[in-house]
Amino acid sequence: MSASRTARRIAATTLAAGAVLSAVALPASAHDNDRDRARHHEQSRVEISDVQANSPGFDNGTNRSVNAEWVEITNNGRRSVDLDGWTLRDSDGDRYRFRDVRLAGRATVRIHTGVGRDTRTDLFQGRRTYVWDNRSDTATLRDDRGRVIDTESWGRGHHHR
Repeated sequence: MSASRTARRIAATTLAAGAVLSAVALPASAHDNDRDRARHHEQSRVEISDVQANSPGFDNGTNRSVNAEWVEITNNGRRSVDLDGWTLRDSDGDRYRFRDVRLAGRATVRIHTGVGRDTRTDLFQGRRTYVWDNRSDTATLRDDRGRVIDTESWGRGHHHR
Protein backbone atom coordinates (compact mmCIF):
# COMPACT_ATOMS: atom_id res chain seq x y z
CA MET A 1 0.00 0.00 0.00
CA SER A 2 1.36 3.42 -0.88
CA ALA A 3 2.11 6.04 1.76
CA SER A 4 -0.46 8.46 0.32
CA ARG A 5 -3.21 5.81 0.37
CA THR A 6 -2.35 4.98 4.02
CA ALA A 7 -2.41 8.67 4.90
CA ARG A 8 -5.85 9.02 3.26
CA ARG A 9 -7.18 6.02 5.20
CA ILE A 10 -5.85 7.40 8.49
CA ALA A 11 -7.39 10.77 7.72
CA ALA A 12 -10.73 9.16 6.81
CA THR A 13 -10.67 7.05 9.98
CA THR A 14 -9.88 10.11 12.11
CA LEU A 15 -12.71 12.09 10.51
CA ALA A 16 -15.13 9.21 11.02
CA ALA A 17 -14.10 8.87 14.68
CA GLY A 18 -14.57 12.60 15.16
CA ALA A 19 -18.06 12.43 13.64
CA VAL A 20 -19.01 9.54 15.96
CA LEU A 21 -17.72 11.40 19.02
CA SER A 22 -19.63 14.53 17.99
CA ALA A 23 -22.83 12.52 17.58
CA VAL A 24 -22.37 10.95 21.02
CA ALA A 25 -21.57 14.29 22.69
CA LEU A 26 -24.53 16.12 21.15
CA PRO A 27 -27.27 14.21 22.95
CA ALA A 28 -25.46 14.69 26.29
CA SER A 29 -25.35 18.46 25.88
CA ALA A 30 -28.89 18.48 24.52
CA HIS A 31 -29.93 16.50 27.59
CA ASP A 32 -28.29 19.13 29.84
CA ASN A 33 -30.14 21.87 27.98
CA ASP A 34 -33.41 19.94 28.37
CA ARG A 35 -32.76 19.67 32.10
CA ASP A 36 -32.05 23.43 32.31
CA ARG A 37 -35.20 24.18 30.32
CA ALA A 38 -37.24 21.88 32.55
CA ARG A 39 -35.87 23.59 35.66
CA HIS A 40 -36.66 27.03 34.20
CA HIS A 41 -40.08 25.78 33.08
CA GLU A 42 -40.81 24.64 36.63
CA GLN A 43 -39.81 28.08 37.93
CA SER A 44 -41.80 29.79 35.21
CA ARG A 45 -44.87 28.10 36.64
CA VAL A 46 -44.50 30.54 39.56
CA GLU A 47 -46.41 33.70 38.76
CA ILE A 48 -47.96 36.84 40.14
CA SER A 49 -51.54 35.63 40.28
CA ASP A 50 -53.32 38.67 41.77
CA VAL A 51 -52.66 42.17 43.08
CA GLN A 52 -54.67 44.40 45.36
CA ALA A 53 -52.80 47.68 45.03
CA ASN A 54 -55.62 49.86 46.32
CA SER A 55 -56.43 49.07 49.92
CA PRO A 56 -60.24 48.97 50.27
CA GLY A 57 -61.76 51.96 52.03
CA PHE A 58 -59.98 55.12 53.06
CA ASP A 59 -56.16 55.00 52.98
CA ASN A 60 -55.71 56.02 56.61
CA GLY A 61 -52.20 54.56 57.02
CA THR A 62 -53.10 52.09 59.77
CA ASN A 63 -51.36 48.73 59.72
CA ARG A 64 -54.69 47.11 58.86
CA SER A 65 -55.09 49.41 55.85
CA VAL A 66 -51.47 48.95 54.72
CA ASN A 67 -51.85 45.15 54.99
CA ALA A 68 -54.95 45.26 52.79
CA GLU A 69 -52.52 46.08 49.97
CA TRP A 70 -50.96 42.81 48.74
CA VAL A 71 -49.57 40.72 45.89
CA GLU A 72 -50.28 37.02 45.47
CA ILE A 73 -47.67 34.59 44.15
CA THR A 74 -48.87 31.19 42.91
CA ASN A 75 -46.90 28.05 42.16
CA ASN A 76 -48.86 26.29 39.41
CA GLY A 77 -46.35 23.45 39.28
CA ARG A 78 -46.61 20.18 41.16
CA ARG A 79 -43.27 20.52 42.96
CA SER A 80 -42.45 23.02 45.67
CA VAL A 81 -40.20 25.95 44.76
CA ASP A 82 -37.60 27.49 47.06
CA LEU A 83 -38.20 31.26 46.94
CA ASP A 84 -35.23 32.08 49.20
CA GLY A 85 -33.49 35.13 47.72
CA TRP A 86 -36.28 35.90 45.25
CA THR A 87 -37.52 39.49 45.16
CA LEU A 88 -40.76 41.36 44.57
CA ARG A 89 -40.31 44.95 43.42
CA ASP A 90 -42.46 47.94 42.48
CA SER A 91 -41.70 50.56 39.79
CA ASP A 92 -40.02 52.85 42.33
CA GLY A 93 -37.53 50.15 43.31
CA ASP A 94 -39.09 49.24 46.67
CA ARG A 95 -38.04 45.64 47.19
CA TYR A 96 -39.16 42.73 49.31
CA ARG A 97 -36.74 39.79 49.55
CA PHE A 98 -38.09 36.32 50.31
CA ARG A 99 -36.21 34.62 53.15
CA ASP A 100 -36.57 30.94 54.03
CA VAL A 101 -39.75 30.55 51.98
CA ARG A 102 -40.70 27.35 50.20
CA LEU A 103 -43.89 27.57 48.15
CA ALA A 104 -45.60 24.19 47.89
CA GLY A 105 -46.86 22.88 44.58
CA ARG A 106 -50.24 24.27 43.55
CA ALA A 107 -50.08 26.79 46.43
CA THR A 108 -50.45 30.56 46.76
CA VAL A 109 -48.87 32.98 49.19
CA ARG A 110 -50.06 36.56 49.74
CA ILE A 111 -47.38 39.19 50.42
CA HIS A 112 -48.88 42.01 52.50
CA THR A 113 -47.19 45.39 52.65
CA GLY A 114 -47.52 46.01 56.39
CA VAL A 115 -46.40 44.36 59.60
CA GLY A 116 -47.57 40.91 60.69
CA ARG A 117 -46.57 37.35 61.48
CA ASP A 118 -45.53 35.21 58.50
CA THR A 119 -47.46 32.01 57.83
CA ARG A 120 -47.52 29.50 54.95
CA THR A 121 -50.20 31.56 53.20
CA ASP A 122 -49.36 35.12 54.26
CA LEU A 123 -46.04 36.97 54.33
CA PHE A 124 -45.46 40.53 55.54
CA GLN A 125 -43.00 43.09 54.21
CA GLY A 126 -42.89 44.91 57.55
CA ARG A 127 -43.51 48.36 56.10
CA ARG A 128 -45.41 51.17 57.79
CA THR A 129 -46.45 52.88 54.53
CA TYR A 130 -48.09 51.84 51.26
CA VAL A 131 -45.85 50.55 48.44
CA TRP A 132 -48.12 49.91 45.47
CA ASP A 133 -49.42 52.91 43.52
CA ASN A 134 -53.20 52.71 43.23
CA ARG A 135 -53.32 54.26 39.76
CA SER A 136 -50.30 52.80 37.97
CA ASP A 137 -47.49 50.48 38.97
CA THR A 138 -45.69 47.27 38.05
CA ALA A 139 -44.96 44.33 40.33
CA THR A 140 -41.88 42.38 39.23
CA LEU A 141 -40.98 38.96 40.60
CA ARG A 142 -37.34 37.89 40.14
CA ASP A 143 -35.64 34.65 41.10
CA ASP A 144 -32.48 34.42 43.22
CA ARG A 145 -30.34 34.97 40.10
CA GLY A 146 -32.14 38.19 39.18
CA ARG A 147 -34.08 36.71 36.25
CA VAL A 148 -37.56 38.12 35.75
CA ILE A 149 -40.09 35.36 36.46
CA ASP A 150 -43.27 37.44 36.06
CA THR A 151 -44.57 40.99 36.00
CA GLU A 152 -48.00 42.46 36.56
CA SER A 153 -48.77 46.04 35.54
CA TRP A 154 -51.86 48.19 35.99
CA GLY A 155 -52.93 51.70 35.01
CA ARG A 156 -51.66 53.85 32.13
CA GLY A 157 -52.78 51.51 29.38
CA HIS A 158 -52.12 48.33 31.36
CA HIS A 159 -54.97 46.01 32.22
CA HIS A 160 -55.00 44.76 35.79
CA ARG A 161 -56.27 41.19 35.99
